[in-house]
Amino acid sequence: MKNSSDLIKAVLLTEKGTRLSEEENKYLFRVSMTANKIEIKRAVEELFSVRVMAVNTMRRKGKKKRERTANYGTTAAWKRAVVTLDANDSINLI
Repeated sequence: MKNSSDLIKAVLLTEKGTRLSEEENKYLFRVSMTANKIEIKRAVEELFSVRVMAVNTMRRKGKKKRERTANYGTTAAWKRAVVTLDANDSINLI
């Protein structure tokens, strides 16, 4: 099994993420591309000592970027997880 801190790369603090955490008790995480839902659930429960009810994941494709010349490249693709917690649990992010 992979290390929990290697699976969860960062907490995403965005407007949508803040609204989801306040209204629906859902939190956004940037996770490893190879992580599956079961591993993400175990990692969040271990790191934050909460009970996870559901995990939804999505892969975000890298964006095309251009330098000053005609050279094109892309940003790295990444994976986002939306974690739904039990109604009695919450994560203090700040």
